[in-house]
Amino acid sequence: MRAGWRPEGQFVAVALAFGALVCSSVIDDFSVLNVAENSHSLKPLLYKISGAWGNHEGSILLWCLMLAGCGAAVASFGRGLPSALRARVIGVLGACAAGFLLFTLLTSNPLLRLWPPPADGRDMNPLLQDPGLAFHPPLLYAGYVGFAVPFAFAVAALIEGRVDAAWGRWVRPWALASWALLTGGIALGSWWAYYELGWGGYWFWDPVENASLLPWLTGTALLHSAIVVEKREALKTWTILLAIATFSLSLTGTFLVRSGILNSVHSFASDPTRGVFILGLLVIVIGGSLALFAWRAPALGATGLFAPISREGALVLNNIFICSIATVVFTGTLYPLFAELVFGAKLSVGAPFFNATVLPLAVPVLLAMTVGQILPWKRAALGPALVRLWWAAASAAAVGLAVGLGLRVALPAIGFAGAVWLVLGSFGEIIERVRLFRVPLSVSRARLGGLPLSVWAAALAHAGMGVTVAGIAGMALASEKIAAVAVGESIALA
Repeated sequence: MRAGWRPEGQFVAVALAFGALVCSSVIDDFSVLNVAENSHSLKPLLYKISGAWGNHEGSILLWCLMLAGCGAAVASFGRGLPSALRARVIGVLGACAAGFLLFTLLTSNPLLRLWPPPADGRDMNPLLQDPGLAFHPPLLYAGYVGFAVPFAFAVAALIEGRVDAAWGRWVRPWALASWALLTGGIALGSWWAYYELGWGGYWFWDPVENASLLPWLTGTALLHSAIVVEKREALKTWTILLAIATFSLSLTGTFLVRSGILNSVHSFASDPTRGVFILGLLVIVIGGSLALFAWRAPALGATGLFAPISREGALVLNNIFICSIATVVFTGTLYPLFAELVFGAKLSVGAPFFNATVLPLAVPVLLAMTVGQILPWKRAALGPALVRLWWAAASAAAVGLAVGLGLRVALPAIGFAGAVWLVLGSFGEIIERVRLFRVPLSVSRARLGGLPLSVWAAALAHAGMGVTVAGIAGMALASEKIAAVAVGESIALA
C-alpha cells in the first residue's frame, strides 16, 4: 500500500463529489439537473440536504461514498491485520467500488448540468419531506454497504484458503456495525410508513421492504456464526457463505429498487439501462464469489467439534430457521416476477402468505433463543438449562393465562406469554453469571460489575425481540372502523 492506488484517496475524491452535490442543493444551484429536479428554493434546509440522496443518482453517489469509506476504514484501522489479508480485503472492496463508480458515470451521473437553468426547481415528493425519510436512506445504505467488508473478508479468506479464530474476531465488529445500522434504517423506514402511508401492522410485506429484510435476516445469522468461528473455530464454510449471501442480497435489493421491475411507493427508477447494468454487476459479484466458494471451500475444514446440545448447536438451530425464513421471503417476493416472466401469469403474494409461512419458522427460533444463551460451549444438557429458567417460564405462563382469561382470545395471549419469556429469559445468562441468590448479594454485585459489555448487549438485543413479539401480539387486538362522519357527529370505537 506504499505506492499506487490508495483507498483513502478514493474516499477523499468521492467525498468531494458528494459535497459538491450537497452544496449545489443548499445554495439552489439549479444549473445542476439533479438539483433542479429534486429541490426548491423554498424547501427547508434539512430537506435540501436530504434531497441530495432522496433520488436515484444522489443515492448511488452516497452508496459509492460509503463503499469508499469502508475501504479507507479497513486501510486505516486494519493495520493489525496480516498484510496479505489486508491487501486482499482492500482489493475486493476496491473492485466493488470500481463497479459502482462505473455505474454512476455511465448511467447515473448526479452532476449533469442544465442550461439554461430554470428559475426554480420542481421540488421533492412531499411524502419524502419527513425527518424519518431524511435519515432512513443513509442508515439503510450504511448497513447495506457495510456488509461489503465481511464479504471482502470472506473472498480474501477463500483466496488464501484459511479461516481461523482471528478471522472471526476481525469480521464480527464489521458485521455487528452493519447489522445495527441496517436495523436502524429499517426501523426508521417502518416508522415513516406507519404514520405517513398508513401501513398498519408490524410489517406490510411490501416487496421493497422485503428487499431490506433479506440481508437483515442473513446478517443476523452471519453475526451469530462469526461468534462460533471466533470461539470454537467451527462453522467456517457456513460463515463464509453467509457473508457472501448477505452482501449479495444487499445488491439484489438495489437491483429490485432501481430496475423498475417492482411497483412500490419507494422504488427509485425504471430505466432498463440501469437495471441491466446492475444485473451484470450482480452476475459478476454473486457468480464470481460463489464460484470461488465452490472451488476453495472444501479446504476450510472445521476444527472445533461440538455436541448437538450446546451453545454452538443452539446457534446452528438459529441459523437454520433464520435462513429458512429468508428463503421463504425471497421466494414470495421474487416468484411473482418469475411467474410473469416465464409463464405470463399475474400473481400477487401478500401478507397472508408471508404470515402463514414465516410464523411457524419464527416460533422455534424465539423459543430456543432464551435457552441457547445459558447453554455452555461444546457440550451441555438441556434439562438443567430449562430448570434454571423456571422463573421465566412461570412468569410467561402467568401473563398468558391472565391475558387469555381477561380478553378471551388465545393467539394474543400466547404472543404476550412468548414476549415475557423472551424479555425475562434474555437476562438468564447474566443471572447465571452473577449466581444470583446462590451466593451473597455482595458477591453477585461484584460479579455484575465485571461482566463484559457483550453480555449486556446480547441480553438487550434478545429482550428487544421480546418487545417486538409483544407489539405483534398487540396488533391482533387492534380494531378498525371505516365510516363517513358528518359535522358534529361522533363515532365510538373500541
